[in-house]
Amino acid sequence: MYCDKTQRTLKKHTIHISGSLILIFLLLFSGQALSAPPSLDLPIRCIPGSTCFIQNYFDHDSSDRYLDYSCGYLSYNGHTGTDFRLRDLAALKSEVAVLAAAAGIVRGIRNTEPDMLLIQRGGRTALGGKDAGNGVWIDHGDGWATQYSHLLQGSVRVHEGDHVTKGETLGFVGLSGNTEFPHLDFSVFKKKKALDPFNPEATSCGTSSDTLWSPAAIKALHYQPTGILVSGFSAVQPTRELVEAGNFAQKSLPADAESISFWVEFFGLQKNDRLTLELYDPAGKQLSSNRMLMPGNKAVMFAASGKRRKEPLWPTGRFRAVVRLERTGAIIIQEQSEVEVMLTAHHHEN
Repeated sequence: MYCDKTQRTLKKHTIHISGSLILIFLLLFSGQALSAPPSLDLPIRCIPGSTCFIQNYFDHDSSDRYLDYSCGYLSYNGHTGTDFRLRDLAALKSEVAVLAAAAGIVRGIRNTEPDMLLIQRGGRTALGGKDAGNGVWIDHGDGWATQYSHLLQGSVRVHEGDHVTKGETLGFVGLSGNTEFPHLDFSVFKKKKALDPFNPEATSCGTSSDTLWSPAAIKALHYQPTGILVSGFSAVQPTRELVEAGNFAQKSLPADAESISFWVEFFGLQKNDRLTLELYDPAGKQLSSNRMLMPGNKAVMFAASGKRRKEPLWPTGRFRAVVRLERTGAIIIQEQSEVEVMLTAHHHEN
């Protein structure tokens, strides 16, 4: 029953699970009237807006464009799930649990796909149709089902036929399948049709309807159109790849650093947003400034501002950075960060 999604359609093929061939989409109650839908709890053990973020919602635009349930831009064309992303690749080490959103019976699993960025796998064709990576498919009865995709290789701890309870751990968030960042792709189905748990009856965005989420879940899942994923300082020129791998987690920098840079990674930037990054030394002198006008919507945006060292040493003390994001003339995000620049033991000896 575990399946891989391509745009709006589900691939109608069979996959080998636990030694038997299972036909995708075989639902036991097809043709019968459906009872009340399951009440869904959070499918991931994290704090939305803090330790995890919804990067992409269900696409409610039937054209080649995309709109999420609130008529915002946190989606992509044809997306039929909800992507709960971690801040960066380093967060995978904390083994964030994927949870059963409702009680049911496990109908299919996959657990052997490697955790690699898509580019590292050699592109989508190298996946062999296993776009969803490792995951679990749960039947909740009366045509209702949920799927949990992109789990960590070897982390799936349930088996086909297991009865699971709401909140039971299924595995850990991973990087398997067709993905560019660590996340859980959570999908809901009603008699083979994918539904948006935030707005299951809507045919277009902005239409009100009853949510499938439990009261506790919907309270935690307030809509956040834009935010900062990670930010920090580095002693060398930063790149998105190095940042997401957790290479710049230091709390201080040496006075002989070749450069000092402030970096930030956003999600949900929109066309015509104005982004400003500024870096100041301990005396308040501006060292660098980077100003950008977004030419279009950006699901993820990495930016940095810094300066190379020209003197023998940087002045010691607290360097300060300011990041500011403006939208339609109003500041929607403004934050300050600091880092301590210190003499090392080598400098004290000399």
